[in-house]
Amino acid sequence: MALTALSPAEVAATVAGQTLTVGVEEEFLLLDPVSWHNAPLCEAARDALPPAAREHSRVEFRRSMMEMVSPVCTSLSQLRRHLLENRSAAADAAAAVGARLVAVAATPLDEPDTSVVDTPRFHAISRHYGPIAHDPALCGCHVHVGVPDRELAIQVCNAIRPWLPVVQALTANSPLHAGADTGHASWRGIALQRWPSLGPPPYLESAEDYARTVEELVATGVMLDASMVLWWARPSSRYPTVEVRVGDVSPTAAETVLVAGLVRALVATAVADIAADRPAPRVSDHLLRAAHWNAAHAGLDGTLTDPRRRTTRPAWSLVDELVATVGDALDRHGDRDVVTAGLARLRRHGNGATRQRRAFGEGASVPAVLAELAAATTSG
Repeated sequence: MALTALSPAEVAATVAGQTLTVGVEEEFLLLDPVSWHNAPLCEAARDALPPAAREHSRVEFRRSMMEMVSPVCTSLSQLRRHLLENRSAAADAAAAVGARLVAVAATPLDEPDTSVVDTPRFHAISRHYGPIAHDPALCGCHVHVGVPDRELAIQVCNAIRPWLPVVQALTANSPLHAGADTGHASWRGIALQRWPSLGPPPYLESAEDYARTVEELVATGVMLDASMVLWWARPSSRYPTVEVRVGDVSPTAAETVLVAGLVRALVATAVADIAADRPAPRVSDHLLRAAHWNAAHAGLDGTLTDPRRRTTRPAWSLVDELVATVGDALDRHGDRDVVTAGLARLRRHGNGATRQRRAFGEGASVPAVLAELAAATTSG
């Protein structure tokens, strides 16, 4: 992933004026349309995909999950088209094997079969982590933004750390679990805290510091191997990208596009700051972890922790500040109108967690809420 022997600031200066690429990985649940329990049908559903769509699918850890991956995109309109194609193909494949594809981030009712997909690696993870590897399935959205140098990617992750709780709050889409409101906007965000190698990324000085940190964590057993770096932001191990993996899967493709636009602008802003030698804020790890817990708990419907100012603020105040912070990057990529419209929809209707709770609170059964989510999954 190294571009040259240039410093991160020098590499950033060459990248700062470019259009950064973006791609998205989305994880979905397969649910039984009668019981609405998780359905362990991922192998059959992948087999039912048309060959072209199968190229954009990935094997996931749990048999009730289906992952679809976009190609590398340069515009949000291009990304939206691919996301809709992926979701439609996956939904058709799920229906062909007797399931519904649902963009929801935590198992809403029950998962009778908690076995993992039959691969040597997944079995190794299951043996190493034990019962937490068999918790009910959770589904995320991972946004990749092109950053062509590993040293620069490390510095970008440092710079975006304080803003990741805001992204988490925007995407919260898992308030229901075991048939009840958990009291958390993102039960996925809460449940994943049981995994020792997930959470906010540490502040790292360099790629060498990254490698040393991972080596130490593998040696302790916290990580099974180097591929278990599952921090909310990380340099991708497979692509020349920064991967932001904090978000719940979004109910609609339009909301995924909104998140991708904001994340791309956040990464581009970090690149510009690094090129200008503006240092990343050093926020404390304990306060950053608290900010993520708060984001998973409150979503957009309360106050969030601002780890830079060491205070709490209304959620939408922080969202507005995020947009102002990345405004130049939004304009340069031509994404401001899409992001502005997407945020206006969230202000009017709420994010996925708010909408589920509203329906549930108004008397809708969990199956009725899930049927609405299944319909929304393939909507524009």
